[in-house]
Amino acid sequence: MGLIGALIGGFTNHIAIKMLFRPYEAKYIGGRRLPFTPGLIPKRRDELARQLGKTVVEHLLTPETFKKRFFNDAMRERLAGWAERQLAAHVFKSPRTFREWFQLAGQTEVDTKAEQRIDSFINQQFLQLAAFIEGKTVRELMPDLLKAEVEQRVDDAAPYVIDRGIEFFASADGRAAIRSLIDEFLATRGRFGLMLQSLFGESESLVDRVQQEMIKFLTAPNTEVILGALIRKEWEKFLDKRADALFGQADLMPAVDSVKTLVKKKAAISARLDLTVAQAWPKGLEWTMHNLIPTALDSLFVQGEAKLEEMIQKINMEEMVREQVDSFPLNRIEDLVLGISRREFKMITVLGAVLGGVIGLVQGLLVQLMNMI
Repeated sequence: MGLIGALIGGFTNHIAIKMLFRPYEAKYIGGRRLPFTPGLIPKRRDELARQLGKTVVEHLLTPETFKKRFFNDAMRERLAGWAERQLAAHVFKSPRTFREWFQLAGQTEVDTKAEQRIDSFINQQFLQLAAFIEGKTVRELMPDLLKAEVEQRVDDAAPYVIDRGIEFFASADGRAAIRSLIDEFLATRGRFGLMLQSLFGESESLVDRVQQEMIKFLTAPNTEVILGALIRKEWEKFLDKRADALFGQADLMPAVDSVKTLVKKKAAISARLDLTVAQAWPKGLEWTMHNLIPTALDSLFVQGEAKLEEMIQKINMEEMVREQVDSFPLNRIEDLVLGISRREFKMITVLGAVLGGVIGLVQGLLVQLMNMI
């Protein structure tokens, strides 16, 4: 009885395990489907695929899992190292000149085209400037800060001019200038000049008087007020002039051409195109790794984390897993499950045999005991 029980227990467990997968399809006798066909897993295959896809998305391949796996410091260091190696090998240590890089990209005569762009840009800026100032006054065009600074200088102009005038007329140069003017004045007046000279005496005496009067005039209190008002009036007139009228009929194109020539000379585009990246920018790799790459990685990680969940939703991983499971052959699913749990299934079969044998022994003992009674 113990042997029979062990055979029954082991065999029934073995059949139960097989019935998880077998038969793969429903079996029919006389148009009626046999019970327990198909096996449990083939019968619930759709539900299994759906639950497996849901489990993968909700518990295994979640956005947080991807973030921890890809958006971490180790990944950042690997990407930074990869970028440094690529830039060093293919850009900063490359023997290609800028001209060759452009030729590689299908661009030729870059220096000529660049100089044409410079000419076109300067012409465009000049035309825009001319159109902008047309019809506007200097007051409208002058920035407020510059206007305030100039007006401060205008207010200080009268005392400055008077001080310089006093200093000049009190000097030997100023005295010589006064003498020259007086002599010229008297010489051009004929007899009237001789009469004035006889009236005022020697020219040196006349120079002294005129010099004193000039200095007295400049030091008079009203002189600064009058001169300041005059300068202020002229400044206001200048502010109210049209800016385009200040240029008059002058031809500004030679000046524009000079600007073009100066800019192209300073740019030295043709000479720069014959340099390699390392020659033109010796510390370029160091600067790029210190300033550009960290910023680019920060932006990449931020955008990646922000778009990760959206990308997972667009991929529809749950549906993808379900479709893949549905497309698996049933024998492959059986091999997959048995490959993972074959030892456990054998232990279940052995456990069924052991339990069946124990139950058979207990039954045999009970039968012997009842017969003895």
